[in-house]
Amino acid sequence: MPPAPLRLVFAGTPDFAVPCLRACLASGAEVVAAYTQPDRPAGRGRRLAPSPVKQAALAAGIAVEQPETLRDEAARARLAAYAPDLIVVVAYGLILPKSVLAIPRLGCWNVHASLLPRWRGAAPIQRAILAGDAETGVDLMQMEAGLDTGPVLLEKRTAIAADDTGGTLHDRLAALGADVLAEGLSAVLRGETLAAAPQPAEGVTYAHKLDKAEAKLDWSDSAAALARKVRAFDPWPVAEAEIHGERVRLWSAEAVVETTSAAPGTLVATHRDAIDVATGDGLLRIRELQRDGGRRVAVRDWLNARRDVSR
Repeated sequence: MPPAPLRLVFAGTPDFAVPCLRACLASGAEVVAAYTQPDRPAGRGRRLAPSPVKQAALAAGIAVEQPETLRDEAARARLAAYAPDLIVVVAYGLILPKSVLAIPRLGCWNVHASLLPRWRGAAPIQRAILAGDAETGVDLMQMEAGLDTGPVLLEKRTAIAADDTGGTLHDRLAALGADVLAEGLSAVLRGETLAAAPQPAEGVTYAHKLDKAEAKLDWSDSAAALARKVRAFDPWPVAEAEIHGERVRLWSAEAVVETTSAAPGTLVATHRDAIDVATGDGLLRIRELQRDGGRRVAVRDWLNARRDVSR
């Protein structure tokens, strides 16, 4: 008699989690339900919108659950009724209490977008760019009660390129996460047990949730740090700064190693396709920006609209 299929519950919410859901569906496991955050207001009309995971799950014909919390007995009983062998969690957004972690016989796995124990927490992708890390990756982790403290089952690494943004690195890590999850599921479906490597005590850092206030650039910072902020905050919350008396959003910029006696924040040079602004150390060369209420444009278009800026 053939063995019963692996019963799997998936828990995730944003775009980042969708490739992992698809990896579960393609693995041969039986995905019996998808848990995701309740519909939230979105867009200019603030209408309730389903999460990307909910949309993908419904398209695949999977039962969708959207509890406000997993801490009440009724929600836990409903989850237990699915009789999962494994729960896979990817950017779900709700805490799984110990009573939930204990439900599946294989426990709960988490796909996390960093090389643990570095950047535990909510915003590991952007924090890695902000810190100037040369490398990051995704870890498949066995979940426990602590925040991203569980042992690592599998890991995949990727270099952080000089032009990587929060958006490009997000997409690459989402794909890597699906790869590492597929590898783990394949091993379990073959009857293998993955080796769990405890995280080292050294090197723990926390990736605190992004705050929109962080997007406001301080020109007294170094050009290198400001350029990293521009990249990390693309596509959200987008770096903001005042240039020549105007508040703008910055989409593309690079650090230039050049000394200047100008005060930080001073527009010191214009080029055909860029402007240079003095910082606390070096110049920030800006190539794309967005005026208040406008669209993202090349600097040459901004210069054409700002005839008061000397060439």
